[in-house]
Amino acid sequence: QMVEYFLKDDKASARQLFNEIREGEEEVLKARRMVSQELAEIGAILISREDFLRFTNLSSEIADFSEGIAYYIIEIMEHNWNVPSDIKKDLLSLSEAVFDAVLKLRETMMVLSYGSAKTLEKAKDVEIAERTVDDLYRALAIKVIGGKLDLPVLLLLRDITQLLENSADKAEDAADTVRTLSFIM
Repeated sequence: QMVEYFLKDDKASARQLFNEIREGEEEVLKARRMVSQELAEIGAILISREDFLRFTNLSSEIADFSEGIAYYIIEIMEHNWNVPSDIKKDLLSLSEAVFDAVLKLRETMMVLSYGSAKTLEKAKDVEIAERTVDDLYRALAIKVIGGKLDLPVLLLLRDITQLLENSADKAEDAADTVRTLSFIM
């Protein structure tokens, strides 16, 4: 959504969404602390507690990256820096691909209780989505670097694209952790 607002140059909606993202990140941090606390309390009887913590931490990092992406987009908009429409459109495609990878991670976690075969199948979908992100990221990174952009915009767009790509990488890492959990459950 943030990239859509960026594409439309809708600063008010972008600021509002950024505030919602910040609040959501606080909720993620609270949930992560709660999971850590509960795992500490029942940890002695739970063989796979490290894997649950790893999954929680990887998922939390995706939320952190989302806040950073939103912040940088807001800064570009607030400074009225020019970003060519083709780069904005490619950024939207990249962000949609990252969102798809994260949704596939969610699906992977949801089928965990159905057994390892189903979980492995869904985890493979995350890998495929991550490869799509890699391809889009590389093409956009070259376009950003080769574009005639002001230095601040170039640096921020480079950071935004890197954070998006890192989000997909974390989703893939989290899917690997869910794979491990599926063998234990």
